[in-house]
Amino acid sequence: MDCNQNLIPLIFLHDVNGFMVGRDAEWSGIIRSGAKMVTAVANSVVPKISVIVGGSFGAGNYAMCGKAYDPRFIFAWPTARYAVMSGDSAASTLVEIRIRQLERGGRQLSDEEKQELIASIKATYEAQTDCRYAAARLWVDAIIDPAQTREALLLALEAVSLNPDLPRFNPGILQT
Repeated sequence: MDCNQNLIPLIFLHDVNGFMVGRDAEWSGIIRSGAKMVTAVANSVVPKISVIVGGSFGAGNYAMCGKAYDPRFIFAWPTARYAVMSGDSAASTLVEIRIRQLERGGRQLSDEEKQELIASIKATYEAQTDCRYAAARLWVDAIIDPAQTREALLLALEAVSLNPDLPRFNPGILQT
């Protein structure tokens, strides 16, 4: 919110697995803290630039100004991973859904078939989390060498400075 009030662009460096889930995380205030961050990012009017340096998954991706929040630029390092869920999480969820579909159809899978299904889904999902997959679909603007991160950010900051007209910052009501 300070950056919006002082017209300073926001830069996000992603290496996030998503928000923690479970009773302990909820008791620690993750829902409230996450909601505050998502609200602040969603209401930001200053230019936003994201750099995916590691993994960027789930709600953490959105809170860190993922594609849904329309950052001006999204860069990724060659080793970056980018998806709604990590490969392991997605594979276990998708396998469970697929097994239930097959069982509803009257088919029981052996342990070997289940393992093959898990491996197949995990391999497909892992391929789709690769930053090159995202770049090919224009979800990522550029894959940059980590040593060139500073130059890419300077170029992006220079580009966003060419459009100084920003809408009025209106954060609404933010409960703390």
